[in-house]
Amino acid sequence: MDAVLLALAAVWGAATGLLIPRAAYRFAVEPEEPWRTACPAGHPLTGPARGWLGPARCAPCAAQATPAAPVPEKPAPEPQASAAPEVPAPEPQAAPAPPAPVTTAPPAYAPGALAPLVTVLVCVALAAATGARPELVGWLVLAPVAVLLAVVDRRVHRLPDVLTLPLAGAAVLLLGGAALLPGHTGSWTSGLLGGLALGGFYLLLFLINPNGMGFGDVKLALALGVALGWYGWTMLFLGGFAGFLFGAAYGLALVLLRRAGRGTGIPFGPFMAAGALTGVLLGALAG
Repeated sequence: MDAVLLALAAVWGAATGLLIPRAAYRFAVEPEEPWRTACPAGHPLTGPARGWLGPARCAPCAAQATPAAPVPEKPAPEPQASAAPEVPAPEPQAAPAPPAPVTTAPPAYAPGALAPLVTVLVCVALAAATGARPELVGWLVLAPVAVLLAVVDRRVHRLPDVLTLPLAGAAVLLLGGAALLPGHTGSWTSGLLGGLALGGFYLLLFLINPNGMGFGDVKLALALGVALGWYGWTMLFLGGFAGFLFGAAYGLALVLLRRAGRGTGIPFGPFMAAGALTGVLLGALAG
C-alpha cells in the first residue's frame, strides 16, 4: 500500500508540476502589467482554461523546434551512347552538399525541469510522511500551488492575489473536510487559529517595515499558518521559524558571495513555503 501511495503521489506531482512552467511564465509580470497571453516567440497561448494549462512550450514553438527531415537528392541521369568519336570526359565534380536545415528552438517558459522535479519530490515526501490519512489529499492539492507561488516570487518578487487568497481558502476547506473523516491526526480549529496567528504576525512585520516585507507575504502566511496550525502550535512555531532561518541563510550566502548587499531585497515566498513544508513533514511524522 505504501508503494502504491508513493507512486500515485509521484504521478500527481509530475502531472501538476508539468503545468507550472506555463502558469509561472504568465503570472511572472510586474504589478502594473497584465498577465501574459503570448509565448516568448509571440504565439497566442491557447488550450484548456483559456491557455493557462498546457506544456512548457506552445504547439507552434514545439513544431519549430523539431528539425525538418532532409529531402533526398535525385540521382543524376546516366550518359547516353553516341556515334561521335569519344572525347575524354572531364572528371566529375562533387556536388556541394545541401545546407543542413537551420532551426532555432524558441525559448521554453522558465523554469524548465526544476519546478516539475521539485513538485514531484514534495508530493512524494508528503505522502511518505503523512501516509493514508485524510489530510494527505489537502497537502497534495496545496503543494503544486505553493511551488507555483515560489517560482513566481523568485522571478518577479511578487505573490499574486489570485493565487494566495484561493490557496488560503482551499486550505481551510480541504482540512475542514479532512477533519470530518476518521483517521485524521490534526485539528481544524488549531489550523484556523494558526492561520490567523501567522498572518497577523506577518501583518505586524509589514506595518513595521513595508520595504522589508511585502503584503503578498502576509496573504501567503494565512494559508501556511492554516497548514502548520493543523498539527498544533509547536509545528506552527517551527515552520514559521524555519522560513526565517532559510531566508536568512540565503541572504547571508549572497552577501558572502558579493552578489547582494545588506539592503538587497530577496523573494521571501520560497523560504516561507520551504519552512511550512518542514513543519508539515515534522508534524505528519509525529502524528
